[in-house]
Amino acid sequence: MTSAAKCRIAVFILLCATVPAHAGTCADGIAQTQAQLDLAIEKDAGSHGWKPERLSALRNHQPTPRSLAKAEGNNGIDFTDALDSLDRARTADRTGDIAACSREIAHARAVLR
Repeated sequence: MTSAAKCRIAVFILLCATVPAHAGTCADGIAQTQAQLDLAIEKDAGSHGWKPERLSALRNHQPTPRSLAKAEGNNGIDFTDALDSLDRARTADRTGDIAACSREIAHARAVLR
């Protein structure tokens, strides 16, 4: 086998290895919607004034978008629903179901409106 053939094979293997790492069409929409949702949750969390610290805060547990959404009561229910939609969108994206992924992203964005 010549060195040119070995080089072509090596390039082919490298190209095949990078294809799965490339973000799918839905991944960009998920990331964009997640960022918008995170901002909405933070904005909502700061708009209700001070609340007593929860036990988890005293145990050095870091807040997550989901824990903040749950702590916000009525508004948090909508945010939790949007976070669940994004989780389903990620699952659909991993399985290649672009239609389901797009539908879940649209649902999450509808909650933000």
